[in-house]
Amino acid sequence: MNASATESVSAPGPAEPPWLDRTLYPFESHFLTLPEGRVHYVDEGPRTGTTLLCLHGNPTWSFLYRDVIASLSEEIRVVAPDLLGFGLSDKPADFSYLPRDHARVFERVVDDLGLDDVVLVVHDWGGPIGLDWATRHPDRVRGVVVTNSWMWPHDSTRVRLFGRFLGGMLGREAILRFNAFARVVVPLSFADRSRLSPAVHRHYVAPLSTPEKRKGSWVFPRELLGSSVWLGDLWTRRGALADVPVLLVWGLDDPAFGGELDRWQRAFPRVRTVPLDGCGHYVAEEHGRELAAAIDGFLTTL
Repeated sequence: MNASATESVSAPGPAEPPWLDRTLYPFESHFLTLPEGRVHYVDEGPRTGTTLLCLHGNPTWSFLYRDVIASLSEEIRVVAPDLLGFGLSDKPADFSYLPRDHARVFERVVDDLGLDDVVLVVHDWGGPIGLDWATRHPDRVRGVVVTNSWMWPHDSTRVRLFGRFLGGMLGREAILRFNAFARVVVPLSFADRSRLSPAVHRHYVAPLSTPEKRKGSWVFPRELLGSSVWLGDLWTRRGALADVPVLLVWGLDDPAFGGELDRWQRAFPRVRTVPLDGCGHYVAEEHGRELAAAIDGFLTTL
């Protein structure tokens, strides 16, 4: 059966890549074939009640949430898709990789899986992409967990410089030719680099093994500034989530986005914060067990 522009189908996945360590990532793989490409996702736990829906950013994938999945899926359904261009999902050459198009595909995944009563967990670019869906469907959102992300146009000098450099020609060459985001930016974003073992780091480098597979990893830093209008529209819709409980689990030593915490705290009336000293940008990787415990506690309040 072929997927048309108006349908998606469940499909068998490709041969498992040799770099994938199932002792680190012991979850069954599922795939949806959409018009844009085949989307990989994890779907663990009971199929009734609330669904924990976890969305990653750059250059990670559902592997990022393995501690959360392992810790919580006995009691709650946990779904974690890989965005197109990342992880075990397809990396189509003709996809734009713009955040707004990722958001459109993500909405299709949520709809095709029939997910309601969702607690959305987001990180990095997963924040604006996931929250685009959430602000359009607040009736399907039971809670939101944010780890070091944003949903507004960037005015921070640090972030703007980061976007200009990595999104420019030099950044394009570094990322497309040398996989610099996965190889260099990821470890530099950790507060304690000893928490990123070579075996774990390989699971972020290996999926982006050729320049053709790295387009998404380069487009994201470019769009920190390039998607300002789209991010501005998203920010104007934040009021749709005013009644939704929000949990912020925040790495205080994030070199790029650590300073964005205050804006989240001011934006949402029903917000709780779990600050993490000695934690950088990749919260689920650096403090995965603490994140899982914080989410577990949050779920008991909903």
